[in-house]
Amino acid sequence: MTEEKGSPVGRIHSIETYGTVDGPGVRFVVFFQGCPMRCLYCHNPDTWDPKGGRQADVEELLAQYEKSREYYRNGGLTVTGGEPMMQLEFLTALFEEAGKRGIHTCLDTSGICFREEDPLFMEQMDRLAKATDLVMLDIKHIEDGAHRRLTGHSNSPVLAFARYLDRRGVRMWIRHVVAEGYTTDAESLEALGYFIGGLKMVKALDVLPYHSMGKSKYESLGMAYPLKDLPDLPKERAVRAKEQILKGIRRKRAEG
Repeated sequence: MTEEKGSPVGRIHSIETYGTVDGPGVRFVVFFQGCPMRCLYCHNPDTWDPKGGRQADVEELLAQYEKSREYYRNGGLTVTGGEPMMQLEFLTALFEEAGKRGIHTCLDTSGICFREEDPLFMEQMDRLAKATDLVMLDIKHIEDGAHRRLTGHSNSPVLAFARYLDRRGVRMWIRHVVAEGYTTDAESLEALGYFIGGLKMVKALDVLPYHSMGKSKYESLGMAYPLKDLPDLPKERAVRAKEQILKGIRRKRAEG
């Protein structure tokens, strides 16, 4: 991150002005550039490169928000990606300024950048947590080995991040994509629910069926789509997966 005229600067991919699926209400959604994950079903591969996109500063983004503020009165600002926590300082500056203006802030993240062992990172993280009203945490898989196969990374930082948010009292919505043969086994789904059941700050669970709508984007970028032969998941299969996750949640909470 650099600074220009006193306003913190970061790299963004794009902006969606009237988002309805990225947190409560109508949202101003900022897509950050850069992501370390390589999820097999990722539909935004154009956000991976941290040097891609364009520069934007905090004042520019919030000035654009203010132009349509009346439409966001029951919503707010959501930052997604890519992986927003790759630009932690810029993200923190944006949320802190948004908070001063009474704007509801939502972070959509995989949590993969969380580094509890790094004191400097945690100092910045504590500032971000204080400025964040809601985190939509995408838990890709509860089993570490399966998470590595699906994303190229361990899920240890993700689960540690969820526990950290819980300790800090930050509200969470958990998101989980269900892809046949990758995240559909009942034992893992129930284990995910068992983990979620131990988090008192989880306020919602979104179970999303895998879709292949990103395939055309890969083609336009000249990239091979990893799951080209995987059919879209029927919605009823996602409903069944959610029931299995809820079973795990109930079991954990029954144990106290």
